[in-house]
Amino acid sequence: MAVRMTTRKTALTRTIRGAVVVAALTAGTFAATTAGASAQPLSIPGIDFTIPALPTLPNQMMPANPMQTPDVIHSAPSVGDRALSAAESKIGSPYVWGATGPNSFDCSGLTQWAYAQAGVSIPRTTYDQEASGIAVSKADLRPGDLVLYYGGDHIGIYAGNGQVVHAPTSGQSVTRAPLDSMPFHMARRY
Repeated sequence: MAVRMTTRKTALTRTIRGAVVVAALTAGTFAATTAGASAQPLSIPGIDFTIPALPTLPNQMMPANPMQTPDVIHSAPSVGDRALSAAESKIGSPYVWGATGPNSFDCSGLTQWAYAQAGVSIPRTTYDQEASGIAVSKADLRPGDLVLYYGGDHIGIYAGNGQVVHAPTSGQSVTRAPLDSMPFHMARRY
């Protein structure tokens, strides 16, 4: 009976020691994660266990040129930029009253066609194009804005740098001209 009791006592002692070790290791793990990487001895009566420190990376393992942000971030072209590109692709196409492209245009036909190429549907006539979109001052023009002239009787697309792309009149072709070559009326942005 003494042997049996000793065996139970030894088994119970081992179970308690095992639970203490597990608890100590768990506490040590939490201490290691919250305290950072350090090697501190953890002592429990009858058991000694050291939590190893995390390895330090030598400098030669660090990249020579760490990733940097580019100086210029390129974004996708705006709707206005895409419409302007479409209009510029038609420079040299003949003016034909009432034509909406793709081979000949009147002024509002050119602007409507150019915006359609950019994925935006705008009204057909100069007067309807004048009545929609967002009003823009001459000082705030951006490439792709629609520019109206002669009280709203003519329209073109602002090309930047004081230039406009437009389909002028019968007998002429789609061209680039100075913004101030005609009497400015207003501008619209889509």
